[in-house]
Amino acid sequence: MSIHAEVNPENDSGGTAHAAAFMNSYLDSLTLVERLHRLLLDVIKDEFERVGMLEINAVQALLLFNVGDNEVTAGELKTRGYYQGSNVSYNLKKLVDTGFMHHQRSEIDRRSVRDSLTQKGSEVRKIVGELFASHAARLMSRGVLDHQGIEDITTALRRVERYWTE
Repeated sequence: MSIHAEVNPENDSGGTAHAAAFMNSYLDSLTLVERLHRLLLDVIKDEFERVGMLEINAVQALLLFNVGDNEVTAGELKTRGYYQGSNVSYNLKKLVDTGFMHHQRSEIDRRSVRDSLTQKGSEVRKIVGELFASHAARLMSRGVLDHQGIEDITTALRRVERYWTE
C-alpha cells in the first residue's frame, strides 16, 4: 500500500484535510522529480546512441557537463550536491581511464587530486549543452513553459533543496 492510500482527506474537515491534500501533492512531486531524473538520463543516453558515442553512459556525460571548464576534486562534486559518494569516485576513474578527463595531483598539496575535461570530455559537454539548448528552445516555442514558468519551478525546487539541507 502506498502512502497515498493511507492519507484520506475525506473523513475530516479543515486543517487535517488540507494537510492530507498537501501530503498527497508533496508525494506526487517527489515521484515526479525522481521520474524526471530518470527520463533525463534516458534522453541523454538516446542522444549519445544517436550520435554513435557508446563509450560513455548518461551519468558520466552529465558529470562532464556539470564539471564544465572547472578543475574539481571528487569532494567538490559531492559538496556541490551533484553526486553521491562512491558514485563520483567510480565515474571519475572511468572517465580518466577512457580519456574524457585529466587526473592531476596538485602541485601545492600532493594529497589533493584535481580533475578536468580533456578535449574528448569537452566534446561530450558540447553535445549535452546543445541537447539542453534545443530542449529549452522547444519548450518555449511550443508553449510548454515560458520564462516565468521555469523561474517558478526553479524557485520552488530551490526552497525544497534548502529545507532538506537544513
